[in-house]
Amino acid sequence: MEARITRRDFLGSALLASGSMLLAGATPRQLLAGNDEFTGYGGIGDYSSSNGNTWNVLEAGHAIRDGRYDALPKDMVETGENYDCVVIGGGISGLAAALFFQRSAGPGVKCLILENHPIFGGEAKQNEFLVDGKRLVAHQGSAIYQIQYPHSFLARFYDSIGLQAPNLTYQRWAGSEPEFPLSKTPYEAIGLRHGQYGFWFGRRFGHSPGMWLIDPVGKDLQGAPVSNETRLEWLRWLKGEAVENRKFEHPKVEGDAISRYLDSITLEQHYMERFGLGRETVRTFLSPVEGGGSGLGPDALSAYSDYAFELLYPLPEEKGGSDQMFPGGNTTIARLMLKSLIPGAIDGSDTVEGVCRGRVNFPSLDIPGAGTRVRLSSTAIHVMHDGEADKADSVTIAYLNAGKLYKLKAHSVVMAGGSWTAKHIVKDLPETHRTAYAQFYRSPCMMANVAVRNWQFLYKMGMSGCRWFEGIGNYMEVRKLALTGVEDPTISPDSPIVLTLKILYSYPGYATEEQGHRGRREMLGTSFRDYERQIREQFSDMFAHAGLNTGRDIAGIILNRWGHAYLSPQPGFFFGRDGRPAPREILRRAPFGRIAFANTDLAGAMDHRYSILEAQRAVGQLFDQVLT
Repeated sequence: MEARITRRDFLGSALLASGSMLLAGATPRQLLAGNDEFTGYGGIGDYSSSNGNTWNVLEAGHAIRDGRYDALPKDMVETGENYDCVVIGGGISGLAAALFFQRSAGPGVKCLILENHPIFGGEAKQNEFLVDGKRLVAHQGSAIYQIQYPHSFLARFYDSIGLQAPNLTYQRWAGSEPEFPLSKTPYEAIGLRHGQYGFWFGRRFGHSPGMWLIDPVGKDLQGAPVSNETRLEWLRWLKGEAVENRKFEHPKVEGDAISRYLDSITLEQHYMERFGLGRETVRTFLSPVEGGGSGLGPDALSAYSDYAFELLYPLPEEKGGSDQMFPGGNTTIARLMLKSLIPGAIDGSDTVEGVCRGRVNFPSLDIPGAGTRVRLSSTAIHVMHDGEADKADSVTIAYLNAGKLYKLKAHSVVMAGGSWTAKHIVKDLPETHRTAYAQFYRSPCMMANVAVRNWQFLYKMGMSGCRWFEGIGNYMEVRKLALTGVEDPTISPDSPIVLTLKILYSYPGYATEEQGHRGRREMLGTSFRDYERQIREQFSDMFAHAGLNTGRDIAGIILNRWGHAYLSPQPGFFFGRDGRPAPREILRRAPFGRIAFANTDLAGAMDHRYSILEAQRAVGQLFDQVLT
């Protein structure tokens, strides 16, 4: 590995080497300008100043957490605005809430979305690179969507925002080399089924340099540096073979006996029961990837969290259903929703291709007098009824924008942001709700997008994807991109691509809440430069022997840090325990005064479909119980 690399060295050499620049016309000084050592480089395009939780976003959020604005100052700016509805949070749930409100209330109503980031979308954002003249796109967070039954509510919703052909077309193979089957999503791992996948074992397993096991399933893990007992357990998991005479039935309906049993135990215990795995096998080889949909390893999660998604009932594969993914993940869905709310918000047509290629027209988002407005970089710090909640006619909202505090009023509010902020922002929140929110545990995630000039190093090794069990990250996948907003309809080992590392922070054995705290401390306490070095070292350790030169071949790295990326539901979260109600139900069952609660947290499963459904419920409650 090369000698110590400074941030300026990296920009001056890796990105600008051989006269081939990541950003044409940009100097190291320009790339450094405005990018602190926490946030780092943000790429190009609409999302260049909003890669994950940037330092400015974190500072505003921590001011809320620390109670800096518990007492509002007297010199606030009174905007004089009074809205029919204010939505706190401009992620998919907030955008959906505004859409449902707009459609239910009809013409003449006024709705405002307050979004704390520099751009809408929540975790449904993307990164963009320009590598050797080619624009590359990758997701920051929210990634896949499923094809729904054609007459279902979700299918009709997709259709209403312009997602009318949910089965996407993907890049085709090009070049002289024999074709590798490639995944459509970062979670598909199609190479495992075709012998084009690898497991890497390093110092943790007594190998320095590390060793590769290519086609681990096809070889029945023969050659893996593990005991025979562990090998057989792990292989049973990889092949999906349950323990003999232990038939498992999936939940049929939310809240049935199977669901409730699963919610009473950890996912780790469930895997041990269903697949006969030892605890160490789970913690060494499955954690944190299995459970990654809820942010932590199986030891910290309700077993039901692994099955909650199933009850959304997407179209099954035998009827043409499958996971789909846009190049930038569910960024496209967020953009379609915004375009439906504010037609001039994105240049071009109101089609998938239009919103993928068009640029955001930021001035059009917050036009005085418009029926729906989106106010960016505006962190809500105070939401409170004007009087007793059950008698008040309005709610006062205060927010922070560019260092100034502003105040406005609304007849109704949808709290569509995360649970970790709602409990601080709603000042008159009842104790029952605060107690419920105290049981919502969140965990962090960092999505590292690594742009490489080609992936010949993987092809030479016979891999389209791989897993490793030490160091930074856990897995990555070469994926073919959907042909929406993508210039190149083909892919080959010579193509520049983005490899995404989903970096989770699990500490097996600690309580769910404590694991989240530890993960945030680790993620937020590490500089961009240190993470950059770790990634480059990891790639060098694993791939240098196959010809990868990290200084030459890595064209750029963008880090997307999400401090509260996932709700991590502990046993009892979904259906309650010890005779107490489930914490989510306390917040879902009715509005508090004129305030309703949305966001995917309340479903307990991190899926954009739940974001939409929770928004529908919240807005429906406002019209049924508050605004009638």
